[in-house]
Amino acid sequence: MAQMNAIQRALDSDIWYSFTRSPITVASAIVALICVGGAVLAPWIAPHNPFDLASLQLMDAFKPPAWEADGDPNYLLGTDDQGRDVLSAIMYGARVSLLVGFCAVLLSVSIGITAGLAAGYMGGTVDAVLMRIADIKLTFPTILIALLIDGVVRAALPREVHDQIALYVVIFAIGISNWPSFARTVRGSTLVERNKEYVQAARVIGLSRARIMVTHVLPNVLGPVLVIATLNLGFAVLAEATLSFLGVGVPPTQPSLGTLIRIGNDFLFSGEWWITIFPGIALILLVLSVNLLGDWLRDALNPKLR
Repeated sequence: MAQMNAIQRALDSDIWYSFTRSPITVASAIVALICVGGAVLAPWIAPHNPFDLASLQLMDAFKPPAWEADGDPNYLLGTDDQGRDVLSAIMYGARVSLLVGFCAVLLSVSIGITAGLAAGYMGGTVDAVLMRIADIKLTFPTILIALLIDGVVRAALPREVHDQIALYVVIFAIGISNWPSFARTVRGSTLVERNKEYVQAARVIGLSRARIMVTHVLPNVLGPVLVIATLNLGFAVLAEATLSFLGVGVPPTQPSLGTLIRIGNDFLFSGEWWITIFPGIALILLVLSVNLLGDWLRDALNPKLR
């Protein structure tokens, strides 16, 4: 009964009403759901396993999409230079891209919320130091920082472990680059919340700073954080694709959408256009749908924009 009441309240909420009245948002949600669902369920629904070397046939390399003259119905979107099914490679590649995106955003949120709460609630020297660090970070582009971190790691660690830690390096590089936007937003909201009566009452009864920040202030500043996190997911996926296209992202043994585009780019002008075009379309649809959902969420959570 309690679950049914919760569902009914959700269906009667302003957010659900706003969602159902926006065709673009509904279409974006459907596209995002298809992309995420296809990536998560790739091991079970993908037509082929592009990473099973025993099943690859070089004789099937460079097959065009199924609707082309020499196409094979077994390979709907064609095959690449190694005979891998492009559709299956896209589904498995999206898994890596989304994993990097989600983990990078989670890292950014964790650092940003911690720094923003501390700066906004404590003020003074803590606020000045943390915000100056954030300002300095904002002067450097995300890609430049990621390239710098990747170069330092590759120079400091043996070549044998590069591919093993490449995924973690990319997640760290993207995550550490995007925390200032979260920190500045949380700081601004915290400056407003810390002077409200419920926070003053918590101080009067003797609660510690840490407990007030976590249990009282934090729940009231999460709305803007959710919006920024949604938008940053698309940016993180795009940043990972850019790094992989440049050859400093995830290793070829764990290809993402960016890696697939880079591989296909070598054959783009030799007639095998599908190897890079279809992963590119998948990347565009994924990032665009997530960004449109983020824009809708920003408007839905802000009463002034409804």
